[in-house]
Amino acid sequence: MDMKVIRIEKKLCTCCMEVHDIKVIETEEHTIFKGLPVDYTANYYYCDAADEFYVDETMASSNDICMKDIYRKMIGMLTSKEIHAVRVKYGISQSDLCTLLGWGGKTITRYEGHQVQDKAHDMILRKLDQDPEWLISLLKSAKGAFSQESYNRYLKIATMLYEKNQDDYLRRAIEARYACFYENKMYNGDTVLSLDKVVDMIRYFANSSLMVSLYKVKLMKLLWYSDFLSYKRREHGITGLVYQAMPMGAVPIGHDSIIQLKGIEKEEIDMGDGIAYKFHTSKDRKYPNLSNEDKRILDTVIGKFGEMSKDEIVSFMHREQAYTETPQRDIIQYKYARELLLE
Repeated sequence: MDMKVIRIEKKLCTCCMEVHDIKVIETEEHTIFKGLPVDYTANYYYCDAADEFYVDETMASSNDICMKDIYRKMIGMLTSKEIHAVRVKYGISQSDLCTLLGWGGKTITRYEGHQVQDKAHDMILRKLDQDPEWLISLLKSAKGAFSQESYNRYLKIATMLYEKNQDDYLRRAIEARYACFYENKMYNGDTVLSLDKVVDMIRYFANSSLMVSLYKVKLMKLLWYSDFLSYKRREHGITGLVYQAMPMGAVPIGHDSIIQLKGIEKEEIDMGDGIAYKFHTSKDRKYPNLSNEDKRILDTVIGKFGEMSKDEIVSFMHREQAYTETPQRDIIQYKYARELLLE
């Protein structure tokens, strides 16, 4: 068999029962596991005196786990190391993780070793890895099963990870709301939703020297005009946003979540009868997700509306055929872009 020496160890050889230099060799193995052919790398000791290969308990275990991890990858499941990494990510012990998930006390120990998990448990472990919020809810449901110290430690780590991943949660939630619009180009401007473009557009507006008092209502109209002007000029929008006709004009689906996306600088202003959002310039003046043609469209929109007040831009929009012919709360179709008053 093909093999290579990866190191030499001086130790008691259990093959000839003498202390001498023993070669540790690496070779490619082939086996059938659960009906599938598996090729993997295995290690063996080699005794020159006896001209024999052998393994001790530790090496045999390592070879077995290596083979099963290759099998796990072949069928799209987490490897033993990846399962271990999920647990370490939350700083939770094997037994406590089993308690949290309602599994037998040694289940995770076995999964981090020789036992290949079933599909259902693999899906649970993947969800746990990707969703700290779910772990928080599991912890709160099983609070009495842990010591106060352990509970507080696990909750702190999970909360920190949840807050770190908050932008990902927001994006997934917004994208989920848009899933039903993907096939209707009159709703999405024949464009796949790009939240990266949305963030860059909002920053571009806020950073413009021609922009005066950029509050939420005005921002929503700027987004609408930009997408519809793009459709008029190029037959596709910029962002893929879908807009509803509301009393104050066009508003994109998920607007409350959109303005919370990472990278958008804003502050809450107490207006007495409610909260208003004012958008500010940011230090980052690069817009990697916008093309030069995108920027020319935004510059046209800024040139027309940048100095307008909220009431002025709302009044202007209320004259748009797209707005007057769309019932309140209905989706504004991009077919109206050709009638845009902007140009």
